[in-house]
Amino acid sequence: MKKEITIPSSYSERTEFKRRFTFFEMYNSFVKAVKAFPILSKNKKSGKLHLDFIERIQLAVTEVNGCAACSYQHTKMALKQGMSADEISSFLSGGEDFIQPKEAKALVFAQHFADSTGKPESYALQSIVDEYGSEKALIILAACQVMIAGNMYGIPLSAFQARLKGKKYRDSTLLYELSMIFSGGLVLPIAIIHGLLIPSTKIKKP
Repeated sequence: MKKEITIPSSYSERTEFKRRFTFFEMYNSFVKAVKAFPILSKNKKSGKLHLDFIERIQLAVTEVNGCAACSYQHTKMALKQGMSADEISSFLSGGEDFIQPKEAKALVFAQHFADSTGKPESYALQSIVDEYGSEKALIILAACQVMIAGNMYGIPLSAFQARLKGKKYRDSTLLYELSMIFSGGLVLPIAIIHGLLIPSTKIKKP
């Protein structure tokens, strides 16, 4: 039996932005995501962090930012990985029912990462290094970086999709939605080159 793909009503019935980002914030997130993707790809092969753990981290970021498009896609991914609909809904709603103690600090960091628009405080980053070690902390950071990049592009996309359905966000404009969508696509190749040229993130445990 095919699992039903549902997201909380706070996403599917959204009428305004929960978070709204600028073009420059989106571009910077793309640049950082370039370095983050290979880290997640390597983890997928090594299994250093379980994919369900990665998914919960990314759902936590999406919950803070309120991206309908990302929540839908990650709901599909989480269901394929075997997460229950109740568990997914809980994470997208900011619930704590399914948080495992060993993952709690990473999920709190993910929320802080999103709240800080991808610029976490050094003490917050150090807290996950102390908890999980530098290698796993880098994977957690990468998961957050990839997710917030998707959110920053997906939020105006979600608003535009809602507009097409006759349910436009009351605090949005067509100009904002289209400018973010098209400019994001145009600068992506530049962001990839930029990302490849900057030094890789290094996290060291003192």
